[in-house]
Amino acid sequence: MNLRNIAIIAHVDHGKTTLVDEMLSQAGVFRENQQVAERVMDSGDIERERGITILAKNTAIRYDGVKINIVDTPGHADFSGEVERILKMVSGVLLLVDAAEGPMPQTRFVLSRALELGHKIIIVVNKIDRPDARIYQVIDEVLELLLDLDATDEQIESPMLFCSGRAGTASLVPDNAGSDLLPLFSTILSHIPEPDVTVDGSTQLLVSSIDYNEYVGRIGIGRVERGTVKAGQEVMICNQSSGKSPYKAKIVNLYEIEDLRRVPVESADAGAIVCFSGVEDITIGDTVCDPDQVEALPFAKISDPTVEMTFSVNDSPFAGREGKYVTSRNLRDRLYRELLRDVSLRVTDTEFSESWNVAGRGEMHLSILMETMRREGYEFQVSTPRVLYKEIDGALHEPLECLICDLPESSVGAVMEKLGPRKGELRRMNPVGSRMRLEFVIPSRGLFGYRSEFLSDTRGEGIMSSLLEGYTPYKGEIARRQNGSLIAFEPGEAVAYGLSGAQERGSLFIGPGTPVYAGQVVGQNAKSDDMTVNVCKRKQLTNIRASGSDDAIRLITPRVMSMEQALEFIADDELLEVTPKSLRLRKRVLSHDLRMKKKKAT
Repeated sequence: MNLRNIAIIAHVDHGKTTLVDEMLSQAGVFRENQQVAERVMDSGDIERERGITILAKNTAIRYDGVKINIVDTPGHADFSGEVERILKMVSGVLLLVDAAEGPMPQTRFVLSRALELGHKIIIVVNKIDRPDARIYQVIDEVLELLLDLDATDEQIESPMLFCSGRAGTASLVPDNAGSDLLPLFSTILSHIPEPDVTVDGSTQLLVSSIDYNEYVGRIGIGRVERGTVKAGQEVMICNQSSGKSPYKAKIVNLYEIEDLRRVPVESADAGAIVCFSGVEDITIGDTVCDPDQVEALPFAKISDPTVEMTFSVNDSPFAGREGKYVTSRNLRDRLYRELLRDVSLRVTDTEFSESWNVAGRGEMHLSILMETMRREGYEFQVSTPRVLYKEIDGALHEPLECLICDLPESSVGAVMEKLGPRKGELRRMNPVGSRMRLEFVIPSRGLFGYRSEFLSDTRGEGIMSSLLEGYTPYKGEIARRQNGSLIAFEPGEAVAYGLSGAQERGSLFIGPGTPVYAGQVVGQNAKSDDMTVNVCKRKQLTNIRASGSDDAIRLITPRVMSMEQALEFIADDELLEVTPKSLRLRKRVLSHDLRMKKKKAT
């Protein structure tokens, strides 16, 4: 069988997608004069804007008469559900490790999943051309990681290559950069086995991914585990874990992946990764079987979500002005439709008909969903993120994260000082070149709102990443925010005169000419309490000039927050209003009098 199925796995920013670009180029996928965008596999707008991979994607190349199916996976921990489900499609993995950073939290996670499935491993030390590369230390760290994860002798002796994904070179020895990627291609053919499938027998295909096309509807993607699948074939769809009854369907169109294209085929044999359309309700984890032999295949268990937010219909005074889809029916349908594609997401109804609890892997996981929805024209509001607790042996437990901070030595004290009150415990501290690497264990709650503080404390030079490590007994209260909010007193349009008085109380989020409503959060108070300010206040015009008070008003540039920063900022009694054009922070209770009464009552 001239076929290999591999996945490229690594920590975020270790160079997976860039390496795939060069693999495609050197395999002859592009013409010599063809203009190709960087990170061609990151096809989504949000992926290209943020420079991260969010969805796992398939491509294929041919080398020495062998077809190599490649799956490019996300590196961020919040999207690790994408990695877990596609590992069922492949027989081996390329584990990328940065030659300067070494193994990071997500490296450990994805490698442990691959080892559990018994996949063959090819270790690729990438970015060896970095000025701060420390190749030999990284080799030792990778071997230590394999030993720590109880790898077998065969897995510990996995081949190791040294690459520069950007330059498109690979070598079998650390001191030689090489001239092309042929050593990598040859190692894939020699070390990664052919798919372990049953060639003869009735049809059996496990769906590991879902795509959507507005012309043909839902498209299932998976590996043929047994027999042959054909276009136009009558099949049975079953699922081992969902409990739903098997039902009949017909595969209308069948595709195999060649380069970056889906090529229609009449049939595909066992081991091939295929795409098919025609089954309207197909979902991840379904098994496509022959009607005469219905056998559901087990699907990889996806880790539970750890963070939850409440999505609700926008009920602010500005509701319906900017969004196309604003009703509860629109919002509910969209959230439940996302479940069909994202297996690590959970959506549950609440006691209120216009709000839903949405749980995911982390703040970024949920913020990407929110950003996607607002670009589609949806308008809604969300609550502050909260962790999901578990009761273990009668005691309340909360998610515990392993946090790794890579930062300049001068910033170590400030970071340790901030993480102490957040219940962070220092596990180890190691010098890495001219920088320091701190490893903490910290409750997930302790990381809410910390990223912006971390960047300030390290002057933008720090790198932090975290990964769920398990659950720990409840650690007690953690102060989420030290500063209060500046709240608009009345509706209207913000003017420079009103803003100049408000900016003396703290930092502002809006500028002149911004429409506001009563109860909208317009800034951050320098003190710990909330304060109501009148940003719509205009100067009383008279014929008398006041000495010294008619100087030109100088406003400080407002602080414009991204989606993640806004989620980090909002307090428990606040909401984030999300529309296609705006992000607004607001109090749950808009009326100043009602807020004061509620505060006195407590």
